[in-house]
Amino acid sequence: MKLQSYLLGAWWEGEGEGVPIRDAATGEEIARVTAGGLPLKEAVAHGREVGGKGLLALGFQERGRRLRALAQYLSERKEVLYRLYATTGGTRRDAWYDVDGGIGVLYAYASLARTLPEGNLLPEEDYLPLSKDLSFQGRHVLGPKGGITLQVNAFNFPVWGLLEKFAPAFLAGVPTLVKPATPTAHVAEALARMMLESGLLPEGSLQFVAGGLGDALEALDYRDSLYFTGSKATADQLRRHPAFLERGAHFNAETDSLNAAILGEGAGEEELLRLAEEIAQELTIKSGQRCTAIRRVLVPEGRLQDLLEATQARLAPLRLGDPREEGVDLGPLASSAQKEEVEAAVAALRKAGAQVYWQHEGRRDGAFFPPTLLLARDPWKEALHRVEPFGPVATFFPYRTREEALRLARMGGGMLVATLATLDLEEARFFLQGLSGEVGRLHLLNRHDAHTSTGHGSPLPRLLHGGPGRAGGGEELGGLLSVKRHLSRLALQGDPKTLQSLLSEYAKGAETPAQVHPFRKHYEELAVGETLTTHRRTVTEADIAFFAHLSWDHFYAHTDELAAQKSLFGKRVAHGYFVLAAAAGLFVDPAPGPVLANYGLEGLRFTEPVAAGDTLQARLTVKAKRPRDERTGVVEWAVEVVNQEGKTVASYTLLTLVARKGAS
Repeated sequence: MKLQSYLLGAWWEGEGEGVPIRDAATGEEIARVTAGGLPLKEAVAHGREVGGKGLLALGFQERGRRLRALAQYLSERKEVLYRLYATTGGTRRDAWYDVDGGIGVLYAYASLARTLPEGNLLPEEDYLPLSKDLSFQGRHVLGPKGGITLQVNAFNFPVWGLLEKFAPAFLAGVPTLVKPATPTAHVAEALARMMLESGLLPEGSLQFVAGGLGDALEALDYRDSLYFTGSKATADQLRRHPAFLERGAHFNAETDSLNAAILGEGAGEEELLRLAEEIAQELTIKSGQRCTAIRRVLVPEGRLQDLLEATQARLAPLRLGDPREEGVDLGPLASSAQKEEVEAAVAALRKAGAQVYWQHEGRRDGAFFPPTLLLARDPWKEALHRVEPFGPVATFFPYRTREEALRLARMGGGMLVATLATLDLEEARFFLQGLSGEVGRLHLLNRHDAHTSTGHGSPLPRLLHGGPGRAGGGEELGGLLSVKRHLSRLALQGDPKTLQSLLSEYAKGAETPAQVHPFRKHYEELAVGETLTTHRRTVTEADIAFFAHLSWDHFYAHTDELAAQKSLFGKRVAHGYFVLAAAAGLFVDPAPGPVLANYGLEGLRFTEPVAAGDTLQARLTVKAKRPRDERTGVVEWAVEVVNQEGKTVASYTLLTLVARKGAS
């Protein structure tokens, strides 16, 4: 059977015999992969023209809803992927990390979408006044690039790898062309079929090629991106392609790295045992075939033996075997070729001076490789920090001082992640400063977080995944950060009314007086820039005294006349929260209506003191709005409180839940 590719709205079969995919445990041929003769260059244009148009017709909010629906659709069918996963050498737990982890990314970005506008433009920062009368303003905006994202994935995570790149691109409105690694391409194909059969993806927003890239790179230009996961050698080769050097396409690489785990000098016995568990887990999950796995373990000389023995004790009882068999903890590597690469890497490390401290007694036939602990008593040999066995192998290095540990960690040349096990805050600060340019994620492990930590090797959707140097220099995930990387940033200049209309967010100077109290309007009826200017209220001594009594806030600046005269204000002043409450009293319409609840406030600032005798007035402006669900929307109100001189005494953004029209 040949795997098929989905391009130009149809499934295609490539020409030629192709490359075989074999069951990792049995060696049986499962399928063949070839992209010979496929219209890949045309697929890039199809993604831009058809997929891009379909995605931009939806907007951030609808794309987020579809991501959630897609996550639910895949969750109901994941058992199919679990069964197929065993052919890759993965256990049920391995499948959970890949399949459920990938679906979890979809859910995370679906939730993130609820914070975004309805359209396809994402304003950044605040408006910048460029003239005194505010008739000319500027703002940074993120908008569509008009290109596609080509993702090239590694063999170890055929589901998570596809979905973690797809989710932010889809949410940003960018179509995706997926090229999986051959050894596990059959799992990725099954996933792609499910996604397309869901009916949730606009045509052209997801295309899939099983096999080589063909002439796809020739079609990429400055509008497009390539997100690559794999070896550093392949990434370095791709970087030199004219698509990136000459035509300006964006290249993001996440490559294998020699990630470190450091047992700090300030670690107690609990930290040592927990780190041993962490190391054993990293060698067990996916049989150590993870780009984030622990490869180097740096240990104080006096505790080296203890950590080695504790790690060995956790690995020894594990059973190696076919993942379809009951009670199996570790499956084989992805292929016999992968086993040969791990064997060669271990041989290179031994030649450089490492010795085998312990090796599991389990299976060694076929693609099986047993968990192995290496010990480098002389940690300073460069080759020990340059060779990576991409399997269940970790090398232990002794150090004498934390300065030595930092130097050893840096010898890896850049890491995706490092774990530091310590209770000592000063030691944590030392390594944070020393490793900030060496690692993409620093995992601090101690007895306080050990029971809740997601672990060294688990990238999270809302946190950055990537790292400098050998790790590729790329950045994936990171929540909104990854969505922004798929968009184009520009500086937009113009008059406030035009900017407000284009960005659907209030620009000062573009107010429209409210003809009806805004609290009497449903979500759909409210217009950005609509402004209510309230009646006035004069603050009295009694107001200040009563608020102090009511709130129990008897701070001297509000209640002690003599002390207040020596204060920053030179007199007694009203509580800031009294001003906040008074403003609400000025602008709130008390009768039942579409405004359902106060959802919170942001950016509160008290900019001028308010004293007895001052007169307050509030301006309430619709700042922005976004739907929350079918019944309600979130409305942001710009609130400005001014005194009798027209000076702003307080400003903030109020959020309310407002009923949608027709909602019961």
